[in-house]
Amino acid sequence: MSGMERLCVLVRHGQSEWNLQNLFTGWQDPPLTELGRQEAREAGRRLKARGIVFDKAYTSCLSRAQDTLALILDEIGQPGLETVCDSALNERDYGELTGLNKADAAARFGKKQVHAWRRSYDVPPPGGESLKDTLARTVPYYLRNILPDILEGKRVIVAAHGNSLRAMTMGMEGLSPAEILSREIATGIPILYRLKANSRIEGREVLEK
Repeated sequence: MSGMERLCVLVRHGQSEWNLQNLFTGWQDPPLTELGRQEAREAGRRLKARGIVFDKAYTSCLSRAQDTLALILDEIGQPGLETVCDSALNERDYGELTGLNKADAAARFGKKQVHAWRRSYDVPPPGGESLKDTLARTVPYYLRNILPDILEGKRVIVAAHGNSLRAMTMGMEGLSPAEILSREIATGIPILYRLKANSRIEGREVLEK
């Protein structure tokens, strides 16, 4: 069992139409831009160059993550890979900020308040979720569903969103609220984790090239 490969790749969806327009997206479902599709294909090419193949995939219920995953799997020659979609992996719900341009939101609510909603750990926007709230659904899902697959030796890819992946990263790496606030996850850049048998992180690599 000690020689078993325990591998998990996290990848944030490629650029969406609302990313391009600088809008709070949350649970809304805009499509990928052409750049976003290119980012997804490039992610697949980087994984293929490493010879990485997968046994199972997880993604959210939002099309920008699902389409990113499909483009990656097409690039690595694994279309039709077993895939589980779950809303636990959805982006953070931005509540009343959803659909607002970030500059317009700052003008409406105040720059300091919007910064607090965006960058604090436990301050939710009106009607929405904080990062702490997102973690409360994402990390238990990881522990119940994704981690057991990894520990069984399945090579897993998770295509999701900036905040749901930050929450998952926090759980995987044991980061503090202060540490996770400074962690950014770029669109379309795979992050490769290798885990020990006790579920601790053995290695982490960002596949930027």
